[in-house]
Amino acid sequence: MKGMYINGRFIPAESGETMTILNPATEEALECVPHGREADAHKAVAAAHEAFKRWRQVPGLERCDMLHEAAHKIKAHSDELAQLLTLEEGKPLPENEEEIEWTIGTFDYYAEMARTHRGRVLAPAVNSQFNFVLKEPYGVALCIVPFNFPLLLMAWKVAPALAAGNTVIIKPAEKTPLTTLRLAEIAFDHFPPGVVNVVTGEGALVAEPMVKHPQVPVIAFTGSTAVGQRIASLAAARIKHTHLELGGKDAFVIAPDADVEMAVEAVAYAALINAGQVCTSTERVYVPEPMMKPFVEGLVDFVSGLRLGPGVEPTTDMGPLADPKYRAKVEDHVADALSQGAKVLVGGKRPSHLDRGFYYEPTVLTNVNHQMLCMRQETFGPIIPVMGYKTFDEAIDLVNDSDYGLGACLRTNDARLAKRFFEDVQAGTIWINDPLTDNYGGPFGGFKMSGNARELGEEGLASFLETKHVHWDFDDTPKDYWYPY
Repeated sequence: MKGMYINGRFIPAESGETMTILNPATEEALECVPHGREADAHKAVAAAHEAFKRWRQVPGLERCDMLHEAAHKIKAHSDELAQLLTLEEGKPLPENEEEIEWTIGTFDYYAEMARTHRGRVLAPAVNSQFNFVLKEPYGVALCIVPFNFPLLLMAWKVAPALAAGNTVIIKPAEKTPLTTLRLAEIAFDHFPPGVVNVVTGEGALVAEPMVKHPQVPVIAFTGSTAVGQRIASLAAARIKHTHLELGGKDAFVIAPDADVEMAVEAVAYAALINAGQVCTSTERVYVPEPMMKPFVEGLVDFVSGLRLGPGVEPTTDMGPLADPKYRAKVEDHVADALSQGAKVLVGGKRPSHLDRGFYYEPTVLTNVNHQMLCMRQETFGPIIPVMGYKTFDEAIDLVNDSDYGLGACLRTNDARLAKRFFEDVQAGTIWINDPLTDNYGGPFGGFKMSGNARELGEEGLASFLETKHVHWDFDDTPKDYWYPY
């Protein structure tokens, strides 16, 4: 068993308790990790708080070099990390190889920002004055990471937080801490003790004490809206800075001019990557009514050919869900839809040929409406509900008829439709023709109940910086506007 990583050392939980991490593809035990409690959380905060006193003074060029070194070390262990990630998280190896590649790129991207970003100089009101803006780190940044992209979504928080001069405590998901702990061992060991810490355990037992701790001024979280609301309520008592990337119910609109065959492939990828366990997964599809029949037939044929299995097998297209409770939610959403008149055209059940693992067949639903759970709540699983529309205006209204606004996709070559879509749809990211791709320089985050965060880009760095205005007058003589009048 590897201990949690606090103040540059791997240590057990003070209670001595452990958690067993399972392979979701086989339900076999992989390894045990410490089951942290409040005492462990406070130990990590104390280490990070003490380290911040020195780390905040480290020049940007040195932080730049250390972030590049982390990227270099991750790259040197890419194959090992991708394999371990596949075992603990479940998605196919090619998807995890891509996650590692993006993780490396994120550290390199923010390394360069550490080199250059400090603030700006303002035009003074009079010649004797010097006005400038400083961007300063908050202190200890708590980074709470979900199970679906354990390294990538960690990097989206940790890299800018470190570049800004904060120290970090990483709280990985209970289901997927192994790769993060391995990263601490091989890629974070050159940072001064206490600058990077990893605490494992259940959120209520180990994350909540850190959320409430007075020496943790900023909290970055990716996960469900319900947990985000809980974090926001706890953080409000001390007016902490929260950085919440929450749930989604992303829509995909097929425009009337779209090629049906290519639209089928785009939708299948956007809906089923990582078995639909992506916050920006396509969870609602809107198709012009005249195109419904060929589109649905093509989608059913395509989805029927996808191969389920363990992510480590080269023949696998789609792996398992990460936990039986997530599969149960998918089953509830399908059952609710069927009870209200929806039809399952393919899938809709657990695969009979896989007797172990948390699998669910990729599923296509029709006859759906916005009263159904599968069209209103985040499913986070491999189902594709398809609904027809009459006009493009109606399609935009259907996209916006949601509590969420994380992302939205459009398939079209009509520039007028594309412009209307990105102007009128209420979502933080709009993908036109190439769904679910990211750009290091482009901010990622949502509208409405999808959260208040922006990750990546300059906005991602700004999330971990406070703003200070310095007003400096070189002339120390009394001013004519002082007392007496």
